[in-house]
Amino acid sequence: MAMQILVPDLGESVVEATVARWLKSEGEAVRVGEAVVVLETEKVDLEVGAEKDGVLTSITRAAGEDVKIGDVLGSIEESAAGAAPEKPAVPAASTPAPAPVAAAAPERTAPAPAATPVARRVAEEAKVDIAAVPPSSGSRVTKQDVQNYVQTRTAGPGLEALLPPISDSAYRREERVKMSRRRRTIATRLVEAQHNAAMLTTFNEIDMTAVMDIRERRKASFKETHGVGLGFSSFFVKAVIGALKANPRLNAEIQGDEMVLKQYYDIGVAIGAEEGLVVPVLRDADRMSFAGIERAIKGFAVAAGDGTLSMDALRGGTFTITNGGVFGSLMSTPILNAPQVGILGLHKIEPRAVVVNGEIVVRPMMYVALSYDHRIVDGREAVTFLVRVKELIEDPETLLVEG
Repeated sequence: MAMQILVPDLGESVVEATVARWLKSEGEAVRVGEAVVVLETEKVDLEVGAEKDGVLTSITRAAGEDVKIGDVLGSIEESAAGAAPEKPAVPAASTPAPAPVAAAAPERTAPAPAATPVARRVAEEAKVDIAAVPPSSGSRVTKQDVQNYVQTRTAGPGLEALLPPISDSAYRREERVKMSRRRRTIATRLVEAQHNAAMLTTFNEIDMTAVMDIRERRKASFKETHGVGLGFSSFFVKAVIGALKANPRLNAEIQGDEMVLKQYYDIGVAIGAEEGLVVPVLRDADRMSFAGIERAIKGFAVAAGDGTLSMDALRGGTFTITNGGVFGSLMSTPILNAPQVGILGLHKIEPRAVVVNGEIVVRPMMYVALSYDHRIVDGREAVTFLVRVKELIEDPETLLVEG
């Protein structure tokens, strides 16, 4: 009995996906629960498993095709043993039938090395065998490894002799790479955020001396007690929650002609992954401890790198924090993560000369930026919010006093 493989429910607000790659070939046996095909959504990669033991008899949607919920991806011929159906026995005859020609056994190839989803897709688009690409570090092949391999293979020996003479303009090359579904979604949403909101940004700077002092004094005991490092993220999550409580319109969204003021604090933390920016959410972050926040963010970062973030981890969020400082950004204007009306951008910590108590001193300073939707957030509220974050970070004991 044939069973169709259907595109499953893709999660909140996600209605389309792209077939990233098939893990099984036509005619190959599958077991119940075994992953058969990988779908790429705008948020995460999703494996679709077999619902019964059997044989993959047909593939109807190839890698690279866009599909919707309920579309047929292929079919499985059900069998109890999960192997190809046995061929009917040859009926007895009075004269021996000619011996059938033995089919050539399929060549066995070495298993492909571990590779990130985006690396596999780039390899498929470039018609490169992923097994031939050496990983540059560790055991996982990355997108950069594939691109380096393609360039090396394309160059070949003596390529310089084939190039046209260099004139006033240098020899130019172009590469056309199809954007992944996630990258297309990111592009669309960023443009929509700018078109659909009255977005403004206000800036301030924070003296990080007190927080850095606490981390230096407590990092060893914190790691020993909680099994995770004490970073800056937990301080800023706590400070943001304190500022949101004092300025509730930044923890809201617009629905029609109403403001939905949220009495809970689901804080999104932007993480840069190979496939693109993702924003997993700390649920009820106001109830989390410093250690709980640090553990959760570390887990998000690992899952984002492995491509294993769940859809649930990315749903919702009432406010977002993004940290361009980890990449060296000194100052930037973050774009709203719709339908949220506020996002806090953190930046690189640099020693700068500042005036403290009438004297010029050198302090570790960070520029911070708050982008907000001016439709419901006034400039006064935005500035007050950012000042409150500054106060809480520069006097972190207040975070403990105020919970």
